[in-house]
Amino acid sequence: MFVFLILIFKNFAFGLGSDLEKGIIQTYFSYPLKRSRILSAKLVSAVGVSIALFLGIQILALFILAPGVVLPHMGVVLLTYAASLSYPLIITGVLLIVAMILRRGALTLVIGIVLYFVLSIVSGIVTVLALATNSPLPLQILSVFSPTAILSQYYSTTVSFFSATSWAPTFSQVLLSVAGSYVIAAVLFSIGYYYFSRRLNL
Repeated sequence: MFVFLILIFKNFAFGLGSDLEKGIIQTYFSYPLKRSRILSAKLVSAVGVSIALFLGIQILALFILAPGVVLPHMGVVLLTYAASLSYPLIITGVLLIVAMILRRGALTLVIGIVLYFVLSIVSGIVTVLALATNSPLPLQILSVFSPTAILSQYYSTTVSFFSATSWAPTFSQVLLSVAGSYVIAAVLFSIGYYYFSRRLNL
């Protein structure tokens, strides 16, 4: 997943920041093109292609390794990938806004990598906090930003941090966490689109 994130950071955040830094986006704006379409083209070519390659390779590998296991549980497989991709999309949405503000490709890339590790550390702190307070609330909040945690607990049969806080998530809570994470990603991208279309002065 980290390699996948780096690929997105490089192709989109670094690419958009560099294009702004070098004046390439300014050249696009001189053509009779809608700004939203320019940004959509960047997103599809960078993020969309990366996600398509990631899912294609991963699902194909699963079919080759264990077709008898994958086919009966395709819903679980798709839900797992949906939960896994929401976290990178949230970070990408943040970097979209950062790239337009800083207009520096390399700096945006560094911020993306640092943000990834900072959020990983925060995730560990939140887990410890939940254990210390014996409250599931910190983990419930964390699950909205990183739904893979609640998903793994739902399908797990072993003792985990969640069971230590007396929280047994239901399937509806799993779906709400996944949906909530995509809502956050959608809000971030909407802010990015609005800024790119209306507020970005070049």
